Amino acid sequence: MRTRSGRGAARGRSAGRVVEPDREQQVAESCLDGRWLVLGKDGRLTAYARSRTGLLRWTETRPGGPHWSEPDFIPVPDLTDLSVAQGADTYVHFLGRRARAGGEGLPTVDIVHAIQYQTARPVTEWRSLGNPHPQREKAARLGAPVAAVSPTGRVHVLVPNAGGGLMLRREGPSGKWDPWLDLKGSGVRDGFTAVAHPSGRIEVFASNAQLVMRWSQPRADGDFVQEPNLPLRVAAGTATVLETAPERSTYFWADEDTGQLVAHRVGGWVIPLGGASSGERVAVLRAVLDGYDCTVLAHRGPDGEVMVAACGTENEGAGLWWSPAGGASVGAPALALDAYGRIVLALISPDGRLRVARQGTGPGLAFDPPTSV
Repeated sequence: MRTRSGRGAARGRSAGRVVEPDREQQVAESCLDGRWLVLGKDGRLTAYARSRTGLLRWTETRPGGPHWSEPDFIPVPDLTDLSVAQGADTYVHFLGRRARAGGEGLPTVDIVHAIQYQTARPVTEWRSLGNPHPQREKAARLGAPVAAVSPTGRVHVLVPNAGGGLMLRREGPSGKWDPWLDLKGSGVRDGFTAVAHPSGRIEVFASNAQLVMRWSQPRADGDFVQEPNLPLRVAAGTATVLETAPERSTYFWADEDTGQLVAHRVGGWVIPLGGASSGERVAVLRAVLDGYDCTVLAHRGPDGEVMVAACGTENEGAGLWWSPAGGASVGAPALALDAYGRIVLALISPDGRLRVARQGTGPGLAFDPPTSV
């Protein structure tokens, strides 16, 4: 949907300039929400994290690695939350919740959006998408945004409102933003998830303390319809969704009561996966292992160590065997395929550095020793 070139693109990128970081700014404090390890059109991987005052970015120096750049620092003041989503055009979209100091003890809260069009290039200026609440007290209780990008490049921004419903703001066909739309819902918690299918349809999977709520588009770029609720208890912030067959999603999360990881497809049973979560999202990826279509999973265990496993896609019931990989992590790990189709595991280590493990040449799911960037 978007094209950017020439002086207009340069003006749009100026506010997202990369600056020379000091030592403190080079230390990552947390990962971004969403798939924060992405493959660019030029075949290079990029990883993102949060520092105290902005966004950190590491980029492979050539497709397939193994070397990475030093972290770029992009100042982003006043953000409380930051998520990332990539479209089919490989543009990387950042959605943040910004809270600036205001009078009467209440911050001024809005949602901001920026884009990285090309690998290692500057990020555009951060544009405000506003807040669906005109009342300042309600506006201050707006939740953290999640984004999904349709194959046509339209960005869909979803955020819990002050009353516990789910709000949507998306780009129209012309590129202008439509008004905020209330999708309803009850008690929606931060940390929900969404997926854009290759067909163009988007699904949203959210939860409250008692049940799961789902929304979907009957057709590409269409209106959202709320699906029947599911009587399932999902630990907040742990859910991830992956398309595992054409137009069919598999959801992965940690059980609210036990902390155990599970998988589920609508209409089927909840499938135990073994392993216990420490409260972050499960990273999921489809990849070919030994000639078979497989789902690869990674999560941070209660002791902080990253664990990985694989199974035949939609065959989680056959069992998974979890193995440690990469070391201890701050926040959720990330998975991606590199330019040669190898699985790459990334995490933020307790010392604030990016740590990367790449699939080795042996059979099955085996990683070479991890390296710190």
